Amino acid sequence: MSNSLITINVKLFAAYQEAYGGIPELNLAFPDGTPVKAVQEYLISEHPELSKWRDVTRFGVNLLFVEPDTILRNGDEVVLIPPVSGG
Repeated sequence: MSNSLITINVKLFAAYQEAYGGIPELNLAFPDGTPVKAVQEYLISEHPELSKWRDVTRFGVNLLFVEPDTILRNGDEVVLIPPVSGG
């Protein structure tokens, strides 16, 4: 098991961006072998109000929709896309 870290770029949209005061992206480091859903768990740990989006957020890596257990690679661009309402 490797202890190396990977660095990813997380693009924030809608509720995620609002929780972080409007900043559009974060650069984060995670252990090698981390699944994309762990990024969401990290954001929720920092901003618990995001937990209501846990089960309805879609994940994208490098412009492709992926499953929550997709393993991240160094340099990946991650997007978390909550449902967007027209209200």
